[in-house]
Amino acid sequence: MSQGPTGIVMMNLGGPKTLDDVQPFLLKLFEDREIIQLPAQIFLGPFIAKRRTKSVQQNYADIGGGSPILKWTTEQGQGMCVRLDKLSPQTAPHKFYIAFRYINPFSEDALKAMQADGVKRAVAFTQYPQFSCATTGSSLNEIWRAAKRLGLQDAFDWSVIDRWPTHPKFIEAMTKTVKQGLAQFDKKDQDDALILFSAHSLPMNIINRGDAYPAEIGATVHEVMKQLNYSHEYMVTYQSEVGPVPWLGPSTENVIEELGKKKRKNVLVVGIAFTSDHIETLHELDIEYGELAHEAGISNYKRAPALNGMPLFQDALAEIVAEHLTRGDACSKQYGLRCAGCVNPQCRNILNPVVPFKRTNVTASPKNKDYQTV
Repeated sequence: MSQGPTGIVMMNLGGPKTLDDVQPFLLKLFEDREIIQLPAQIFLGPFIAKRRTKSVQQNYADIGGGSPILKWTTEQGQGMCVRLDKLSPQTAPHKFYIAFRYINPFSEDALKAMQADGVKRAVAFTQYPQFSCATTGSSLNEIWRAAKRLGLQDAFDWSVIDRWPTHPKFIEAMTKTVKQGLAQFDKKDQDDALILFSAHSLPMNIINRGDAYPAEIGATVHEVMKQLNYSHEYMVTYQSEVGPVPWLGPSTENVIEELGKKKRKNVLVVGIAFTSDHIETLHELDIEYGELAHEAGISNYKRAPALNGMPLFQDALAEIVAEHLTRGDACSKQYGLRCAGCVNPQCRNILNPVVPFKRTNVTASPKNKDYQTV
């Protein structure tokens, strides 16, 4: 048996729990230069956040007043740990901790709770299946900063689950949601349905540095379609652009309009990068794009259900962690490879790693010629 529980930190963006949380959430989002880089960001970021607050509050009011992401992450974490205790008794008991990026519980909250619980072995587990410096990278950097702020930089032995875009059980769960989505169509329309895989977009300056995100989105889509025997036509699009900078496309919104012009009547949208319902599914995909599809002449616009509390997805989370703990590595081999155009010296660090790992594409120094173990 391990000494103390094994701590699993589930990292995600988070979402406002109430309408009063919306402006603080947006302020933190627009001050994060690891996801959005604006000229004079210290002034322009708060200006954009405050300007968008009322419209975003209305969107949250339309879906019940707040994001359900904390609820679903909690349910997923509970199910994961029950399964993990059976799959990996040698590292049990397992406890999950939530570290959201822009709303509480923050990284500090997770770290303090782990310290209080006597955790020594910790796993930073991204809840973004596909890696990006703007999502997983930003969350990891914040965990390491928070640990140093709290004086806990030596408190835990860390490893990182940094991506899992093609894990077989995750693909099985995503395929199940697509099948459930297709079942919403009348039988006569099912074969004609076009599957629109929609992922959260990213600023193009991040993509052009060499970010892995588009390739990993494509890898997930490929595996899902393979499970479906390529039974339907499909496309990959990107949603949720914010701020005055170029974003990765094609835009889900624009593609829906174009499909309407091409007289497509049956469209199934799938949130391929989301592990639970939140504002991007419940409002953007369901309400905004639903209305847009109707106006464009798409008579059968449906959305595949999110993974949410699906037991199969909790199986996937547990298997991903159990396999990681069994391997005993600090991270995936790919994690240590910084983007070709990376300018952030903090990227791809692991604080107090359980084993050394190779970190490449860092600036050479007398002690660090071509790689660094951190």
